[in-house]
Amino acid sequence: MSQLKKTILAKKLGLARSTLYYHSKKLGPDEEARRLILEVMVANPSYGHRRVALELGWNHKKARRLMKKFSLKPRLRRGQKWQKKGDLGLIPTGYRNLIANWCPLAPDVVWCADFTYLKIRDSFLYLATVIDIYTKEIVGFALSRRHNRFLVKEATLEAVVRRSELPQYFHTDQGSEYQSEEHLGLLEKMGVEISMSQKGSPWQNGYQESFYSQFNLELGSLNQLKSDGEIAEAIYRQIYYYNHLRIHTAIKMPPRQFYLKHLDKGV
Repeated sequence: MSQLKKTILAKKLGLARSTLYYHSKKLGPDEEARRLILEVMVANPSYGHRRVALELGWNHKKARRLMKKFSLKPRLRRGQKWQKKGDLGLIPTGYRNLIANWCPLAPDVVWCADFTYLKIRDSFLYLATVIDIYTKEIVGFALSRRHNRFLVKEATLEAVVRRSELPQYFHTDQGSEYQSEEHLGLLEKMGVEISMSQKGSPWQNGYQESFYSQFNLELGSLNQLKSDGEIAEAIYRQIYYYNHLRIHTAIKMPPRQFYLKHLDKGV
């Protein structure tokens, strides 16, 4: 590895460059393991020992021991959670949480939807997503400079187009965007059962809450990007990474791979 590459690698991981120099021409088993861990962590900066172990096919205790020995920690850490203050004064809807304590055993049984904001210099961009909670895959998403019924409806319609099956249940929080007649009418027209978290209970849509917490962390700052096209490309690329490459610990593989595996089994 060249000195320049070592400098770049050390900067990405927040390490002193000297830690990347080996003190022997012949690598011992732990030093070789460290090299493999570093390669995984450069490609996946938020990976902790469990995902590193899954990526390398190791026992997670081995990965934890080695990462502790060499002081290797995820470079990215979660920030403060965003609250939708505009929804605080809304009257609760008549829709109940129909998926509480559910654990679906097939795709397209429960889709959950939500949106978040992405701060870019002095403005905001809003991202709405729809996730299949069985496969953990983002099946639909939309971007807009405004958070309104058109944003969430576009994400829902994309999910419908991308999947050949409609969900049995469509779950959201009680945000005004999801209470709009336009969005509720779309779901009713499709014959989908509408489920909503109780007011003031964000954990009841924890699938989306967890996704956004990690997504925003891994996406990072967009302030260095100059055009809307570059910003959109970065977001699309991150969603592709989440769906196709990033290991989800609950299913021990990327969501898209898990979905295709389910189809191959014909279940």
